[in-house]
Amino acid sequence: MTDDNATYGLGERSIDVERPAPAFSYQPLDPPPDAPAIGLVGCGGISEQHLLACRSAGLVVSVLCDRDRGKAEARRREFYPDAAVTTDWRDAVGRDDVGVIDVTTHPEERPPIIEGALRAGKHVLSQKPFVTDLETGRTLCDLADASGLQLAVNQNGRWAPHFAWMRAAVAAGSIGRPFAIDVSIHWDHGWTAGTPFDQTPHLLLHDFGVHWFDAVRTLLPGRIPRTVTASVLRAPEQEALQPLLAQATITYDDARANLTFCGADVFHQRDVTVVSGQRGTLESSGPDLQQQTVRLFDAEGVAVPQLQGQWFPDGFRGAITELLCAISEGRAPLHGARDNLESLQLCWAACASSMSGRPEEPLAQTAWT
Repeated sequence: MTDDNATYGLGERSIDVERPAPAFSYQPLDPPPDAPAIGLVGCGGISEQHLLACRSAGLVVSVLCDRDRGKAEARRREFYPDAAVTTDWRDAVGRDDVGVIDVTTHPEERPPIIEGALRAGKHVLSQKPFVTDLETGRTLCDLADASGLQLAVNQNGRWAPHFAWMRAAVAAGSIGRPFAIDVSIHWDHGWTAGTPFDQTPHLLLHDFGVHWFDAVRTLLPGRIPRTVTASVLRAPEQEALQPLLAQATITYDDARANLTFCGADVFHQRDVTVVSGQRGTLESSGPDLQQQTVRLFDAEGVAVPQLQGQWFPDGFRGAITELLCAISEGRAPLHGARDNLESLQLCWAACASSMSGRPEEPLAQTAWT
């Protein structure tokens, strides 16, 4: 009689034995005592998370800027009643009481604001995606370097508790060398119908997916991506103008990553990430971005860390406090803009492949097409 376990290669393993989870530092840093005041440029929808994060960290926001004065005043009433309000970003970056400019405007509006802030001697946190072309990104990074300033990108997913813990586990060697990453997300992105997102090309792969392209890079540190193959598709009866189904495969010399996005599932929400390594596997799963359970599987059994916090707003807090600590300590931030350009090239390669129907090389990408 054949041993079923032997047939399927299971052998003798302790996979069902629960054991204590390793202790990793994964939560956002506390801001330094000498943290400079912040100026927020752009008081649209996402600014709420930025301000929640700043308030929870005890940071000072001195000025709120938006072309629509009403939006800036509404944010002031809700979060920082002592902040100044302006409709001109030049006024915000020129203030002596501001050391960091947090830019949350739409991507095409950001470069002149970032440049103006750097020329005014301010450190900058840019909302993602950082830029829409490589030349502009490199020019802004060069300006920051020449000015002795820090320029970072709000890739807030890096501080989502599940991604942060898994990244720490990979860095600690808990699963050995990773060789495969599989992401599958099912949710309802149909709320974008009738909003400005209807006019956003590559909505799933670029505006949404950039978080996961960035996550892949942090979970496969030092690996050089060779090709990206991607496709998009409209779901039946979807009302949003942009396709709500997308997939991408990233190949490396010794690894691959698969990303599957289904933004048209109104009946079931599910978010799963699996990272397979030579000595173990990491899995994070849950009904959405906010509720995730991480499991570490290895020869000793399974460990389930009790994570604290949520992606929103803790991921935003992580992005701002990491920048502030880097400024205080005179080091490059984890989410520095120059590093982020490599995440954008992965994302751009996926966008290009979805149009060309063939694999594209990330390192050859120069712009969001």
